[in-house]
Amino acid sequence: MELPVRKIPEFVKGDVVGDGDFIIRGVAAFDSAGTDDITFATSAGYNKRINETRAAAVIVAHEVCEAKKILVRVQNPFLALAKVSTLFHPVLRPVVGISQDAHVGENFKYGIDVSVYPGVFIGDDVTLGDRVTLNPGVVVGNGVAIGDDAFVHPNVSILERCEIGSKVMIHSGSVIGSDGFGFASDGDRYYKIPQIGIVRIDDDVEIGACNTIDRATFGRTWIKRGVKTDNLVHIAHNVVVGEDTVLVAQVGISGSVTIGSHSILAGQTGVAGHVTIGNRVTVGGGSGVTKSVPDGQTVSGFPAVDHRLWLKASSIIPKLPDMKKKLRELEKRIEEMEKGSKD
Repeated sequence: MELPVRKIPEFVKGDVVGDGDFIIRGVAAFDSAGTDDITFATSAGYNKRINETRAAAVIVAHEVCEAKKILVRVQNPFLALAKVSTLFHPVLRPVVGISQDAHVGENFKYGIDVSVYPGVFIGDDVTLGDRVTLNPGVVVGNGVAIGDDAFVHPNVSILERCEIGSKVMIHSGSVIGSDGFGFASDGDRYYKIPQIGIVRIDDDVEIGACNTIDRATFGRTWIKRGVKTDNLVHIAHNVVVGEDTVLVAQVGISGSVTIGSHSILAGQTGVAGHVTIGNRVTVGGGSGVTKSVPDGQTVSGFPAVDHRLWLKASSIIPKLPDMKKKLRELEKRIEEMEKGSKD
């Protein structure tokens, strides 16, 4: 791939400062870029070091005006990097066709340019849209429907009757439609509650590796458009995750939770059952959400509280041993004073 610098703003809505005819041949990290690469600077620290990189061109914010390098100035350098990287590293199209070493059930319907690799299991009454890719080891249960341009990595299980939208990517090892954790007790033993609902994943969702998304007890567990999940995320039965919400690694969401749109749950966040998290909420890493959170809040800690309050509270924790010691000394002094007053 070769591209003159002046062409790049057409894809990232920016402008060029310097030689727009210089040919770029690759994208690389700031400290490892070569002389015909483009790199990016997304912070003040990198902006101060722009002349240190070997890259010929640097993607920067609009306020950066002068440097010895060719500058591509944009509103959001990180987003621009993603778009430019796609230009130089396009997604390779898989081999089109249905392998003879795949198992295909009855009443299988599919669109154009479908790729089904060896070792795929497809149940009965399955529907695939156009340009769907199923990699080796994928299991698609009875009655599953998958939309256009979906890409399913190896060893993913999409279990019976689940619905997958268009432009969905599911990474290796994930299970979509496992039974929700529902049991009734008579005081001595637990009896399984049948989980007869489904999982619905809307368009433009990316599911990380080794996610488990449980089917609903009744109705659906619903992952709405644009949601992105990291690896090792668990979503329990009847959960609703709103549009463009991000769930980072090891997030665990209990049953019947509703999460609004454009929210971020940082790594190892746990959410108690039947809680509602609003729109544009940010939950700090390692937090435990035990009650509902209104729109626009930033919370941290366990139990999760306002982030600024949590910072104040957590700063006290290292001081607790000394505070305990001083408190004990004060208690002794008070005891001595009370004893003296009685005498």
